[in-house]
Amino acid sequence: MPNNLRHSLPRSAYWDAEFFEREQGAIFRTQWICTGRAEQLEPLGAYRVVDLAGESIIIIRSESGLAAHLNFCRHRGSRLLCGEGTVRGAIRCPYHAWAYALDGRLVASPFIALDDVPQRARRLHAVAVAEWGGFVFLHLSLHEASRDAESLAAQLEPIPARTARYPLSALRTARSLRYDVAANWKVVLENYNECYHCAGVHPELCRIVPAFKKDGGRQLDWERGIEHREGAWTFTLRGTSARAPFATLNDDERVRHKGELIYPNVMLSLAADHVAAFVLVPQGPARTTIVCDLLFAPEEMSKPGFDPSDVAEFWDLVNRQDWSICESVQAGMRSQAFDYGYYAPMEDASLDIREYVVRRLSYDSGHGALANSQVNRSGAMPARHGDET
Repeated sequence: MPNNLRHSLPRSAYWDAEFFEREQGAIFRTQWICTGRAEQLEPLGAYRVVDLAGESIIIIRSESGLAAHLNFCRHRGSRLLCGEGTVRGAIRCPYHAWAYALDGRLVASPFIALDDVPQRARRLHAVAVAEWGGFVFLHLSLHEASRDAESLAAQLEPIPARTARYPLSALRTARSLRYDVAANWKVVLENYNECYHCAGVHPELCRIVPAFKKDGGRQLDWERGIEHREGAWTFTLRGTSARAPFATLNDDERVRHKGELIYPNVMLSLAADHVAAFVLVPQGPARTTIVCDLLFAPEEMSKPGFDPSDVAEFWDLVNRQDWSICESVQAGMRSQAFDYGYYAPMEDASLDIREYVVRRLSYDSGHGALANSQVNRSGAMPARHGDET
C-alpha cells in the first residue's frame, strides 16, 4: 500500500450490531449529544421526547429553564409522555396518575401519602441538559457531566471561538428537512469531512464554490472560510440572496463559507445569511436519521415576503446527493471481501473520525475494546491479504 494512504475503520465498524452497541455505550452514553434547537421548547411546559442510546428522555421547559428526565414513572415504570407538546401543570402518569412537577419532583401519588413513597422514588431520573448556540445537548450521566473535563464547553472547544461572529443563539428555524438514510452515521460524517467527492457528486455546489473541486478538494482553508465564485456569497442555486448577511460577520465571512463538525452528531454549514444545522441520530449499524434545520435571522424572517425556498431547494438537492452516495458506500461495504477502505491525503479530516472512534471505544473498555474490530489502541490496522500497514 502506498505510504500516503491510510486505512479506514474496518467493515465491522459500519455493519456489525455488536460494534454499534459498543459505540452507543462508549460515545452516545458518555458524551454530550445534540438533540435539536432550544426554540422548539417554548413556552413553559413545552416538551419533546427523544431517544438517546436506548433511553427515552423528556426534554421540557420548566420554571428554571430546560430540564430533562428519563421517560418512566417511578411507581411502576410506565412511559409518561410521547412525541411533543405542552404540559399543563404537571407531568401525569397515564397508569396510576402519579404526577411530577416540570423539574421532576413527585407532587402527587393518589391515595398514597408522599411521605410513604421512598425518598429515592420522589423524583424522576434526571438527565444533564445544557445549551450552546441555541442547540440543546443531553448527557446521560449527571455525575460525569458535572466534571469540568466532561463539560459541554470542554467537548465543544474550540468551536465556539471559531463561530463567535455567527449569531447562532438568536437564529430561528424557517424550514426543517428530515431524512432517513440507509448508511452508518460515521459514513455520513466522513463524507461531510472531505470534498474529494464534490466534483463528481455536487456539480451545482461546485458552480457556487469552484474551490471544492480544485485539486480534489485539497488544502481548503476552513479556518478563513472557502471563497465562492466571483459574485456569489451564499448557498443558493444563484449564489446570492435578497437577505442581508449577518451584521456581526467579518469581511471574509460575508463572502466565504465555513463548516464545523461537532462530534459526535452535529454538522454545521455556515453561510453569510443562514446556517444549515444537521443533527444525526444513529438508528442502527446501517441507518441514520438526519434532521437539517435551516436557520435565519429573526429580523429577516419578519420582513414581508420572506421566503427560505431558495436555500431549502439548494440544500435538499445537495443533501440528497450526499445521502445517495453514502448509501452506495454503505451497500458496497457489505461485501464480505471488504476489509477496510483507504484515506487519500485530501481526506485527512475524515481520518479524524477513525481516531475519534478508536479513542472513545478504547477508553470505554480499557481491555482492548476494538480488538475484535481489527483496530488496536493506536489506531493501526493489522495486515490482511498481504497489505502493508
